[in-house]
Amino acid sequence: MAEWLYEDGIGEARAALVEDGAIVEAHLEPESDGARPGAICDARLAEILPGRGTGRLALASGEKALIAPLPADATEGATVLVEIVRSAIPEPGRRKRARAKPAAKGSSAAPAPPLRDRLTATGIPVRTLAGHEPDALEAAGWSELLEQAATGAVPFPGGALRIALTPAMTVIDVDGALPPAELAVAGARAAGAAIRKFGIGGSTVIDLPSLASRADRQAAADALDAALPAPFERTAVNGFGLLQVVRRRIRPSLIERAQYETGATAARALLRRAERVAGSGTRTLTAHPAILAYLEDRREWRAALERRTGAPLALRPDPAIGMWNGHASAEHPA
Repeated sequence: MAEWLYEDGIGEARAALVEDGAIVEAHLEPESDGARPGAICDARLAEILPGRGTGRLALASGEKALIAPLPADATEGATVLVEIVRSAIPEPGRRKRARAKPAAKGSSAAPAPPLRDRLTATGIPVRTLAGHEPDALEAAGWSELLEQAATGAVPFPGGALRIALTPAMTVIDVDGALPPAELAVAGARAAGAAIRKFGIGGSTVIDLPSLASRADRQAAADALDAALPAPFERTAVNGFGLLQVVRRRIRPSLIERAQYETGATAARALLRRAERVAGSGTRTLTAHPAILAYLEDRREWRAALERRTGAPLALRPDPAIGMWNGHASAEHPA
């Protein structure tokens, strides 16, 4: 039976849809993630961009956003009621601004639905996990999921995916030792599952083996269709093995968070592991200095871990440890 596993973690909420013991869809919702999709709020129209039918907004939080289309009779400096339709997306060296549209007539300001509510709305049972319970999320493969998101390397029977981010699109390369027609089907199936699992939106190009047979190309396309729930649009598989998929993009993918917000995402993952360390006495986090520097700047996160474990916290930097390889220990192990 499928169920959502949900955790109200330190610094983030997280969830995974688990089917037959494996994660098929995952979500991270950092507590300070800026404007979120579905929020309705007042904003100041800071600038109307000439000839584009769009404008720049200044939100009450200080965050900047884009709006399209412009509200009727919009004037610069006016306060407008808007709905956030896409949160900011991290990119190397910057964040792509959130996007908004004019709120529907009769709307009033309201926060975005939190992750827990969005899960409940799917109609699939939601099980809330606690740090003192057996780690069902880890048992389903949470650490492996984060490792795959950080590296872009996703194995599947007979081959592997290499997922690469570009400013324009996500590119998934399919490689393996199977015969080309079999590899195309297995790779397309794995790519569809990965798009769903990591929440990849926007445009994705999948590079399958070249296939001369139209029947083989259709079989690969059918395999992707079976693995990726609607709604999405796709092209046919061309003779060079290329297939493009387009999905609505409303928040960052797990891969974007792991690769473009590495410090924040890895720090919260380390806190999750620390919360579950058995034993008593001081909890020591040993990690790359960049991760611990991130935690040093977030006193409230450290205090939350001390409350949850009932133990003081110590930080021990080790530059030889990889960004994702930090670990936690108790002064007196169980």
